[in-house]
Amino acid sequence: MKGMIIKLKQHEKEILEEKQIEEKSTKKKRKVNKRMIIYIAIFLVIIYVIYTIYLLIKQPTDIFTLEEGTLYSEETDIGYVIRDELVIQGENYKNGMEKIKAEGEKVAVNEAVFRYYTKNEDSLKEKIAELDTKIQEAMQNETETENGLLKGDMVSLETQIDQKLLEIGNITDTTKLEEYKKEINELITKKANIAGDLSPQGSYLKELIEERKNYENELNSGAEYVNSSKSGVVSYKVDGLEEVLKPTEECFSTLTKEYLENLDLKTGKIVPTSEESGKIIDNTYCYIATISNTEESKNAQVGDKIRVRLPSGSEVSAEITYILEENDNDRVLILKIEKGVEELISYRKISFDLIWWSETGLKVPNQAIVKENDLAYVVRNRAGYLNKLLVKVKREGEKYSIVEPYDTDELKELGFSNEEIISYKKISLYDEVIINPDLTKVEN
Repeated sequence: MKGMIIKLKQHEKEILEEKQIEEKSTKKKRKVNKRMIIYIAIFLVIIYVIYTIYLLIKQPTDIFTLEEGTLYSEETDIGYVIRDELVIQGENYKNGMEKIKAEGEKVAVNEAVFRYYTKNEDSLKEKIAELDTKIQEAMQNETETENGLLKGDMVSLETQIDQKLLEIGNITDTTKLEEYKKEINELITKKANIAGDLSPQGSYLKELIEERKNYENELNSGAEYVNSSKSGVVSYKVDGLEEVLKPTEECFSTLTKEYLENLDLKTGKIVPTSEESGKIIDNTYCYIATISNTEESKNAQVGDKIRVRLPSGSEVSAEITYILEENDNDRVLILKIEKGVEELISYRKISFDLIWWSETGLKVPNQAIVKENDLAYVVRNRAGYLNKLLVKVKREGEKYSIVEPYDTDELKELGFSNEEIISYKKISLYDEVIINPDLTKVEN
């Protein structure tokens, strides 16, 4: 009996082990099936992505939507700036200078531009400042005058001084700041002079004011003012090339490629500010000398109108005024510009874009244009219906062209009949055109 029980337990154990093995096998098969499903799903996603990319790539090369665009024929060149500029300098340039006119400010003939300090200027200014303090203290101790007019003048001067002191807090330009300080000092001096006139002869205040006047006369008599001999724009950026690069034909004839390169200038470097001299620039025009060997430059002629894109990105009109031929097919071109001159005052050598031509209109790939009998056509796709449309090519670039429809007079000149002109279909903005069209599929 006992043996039978043992056998039954062993049999149950074997059955349990078989079930466990079967369950493991089932789980393994399920895992394999899940992996297969995942692999198939990934494969399908990859196929879908590849197909989508194919469609994205294929669509733009088959169909192109017309939009407004601009074509350029341009080149990036190095230019040397040539200006009509006059350097001005006095005798006492070693004393240091005080700018009366700021950088870029306009000046008239015989107007003071800057002045040189006197030899003892610092000492004299210090003495004047000390006297101003003493005068101010003495004025506070003086009794008010009974003269209404002079008293009113004092009040008016005090009001002006207070106003200037309020305004000076909002000024950031150093040159303007100096002007305000100068004006305030002049108002204080006037106020002190009035107080001195009101003071009795031999008074302490009158003695202080007389002493200040003597120092001020000494300061002014020793200063050397430098005036402008022509009208123009003031600049203190002096590089010593003002007499070398001059806007004359005699100078232009010497500006060879070798000569310009031997100037050894750095492109885009700002001309340093001089502490000894300034200059007056004619800001109505300047020239840019550049070296080019492109096909456009070889075909260029004096008098040609072009455009120039300056370092700031602004585009200005230019004219070729002089051409110097070189032995290695290079040409030195002298370009005259009349706008953007102030932008170039700080530079002598720049990088700029020379734009030979530009055209704006409907922009279409060259591969979408077909030629027949010296006429240009594009194939328009409108809801699957294809039309061959006659277009006028205004300008052809390397990859794109600018096109537009013909007008009635132009079609007549081409020999079209009235019926053909009436039925003429015009290309327009946002039309879709076929690239590399198959003309056998065109309806008309």
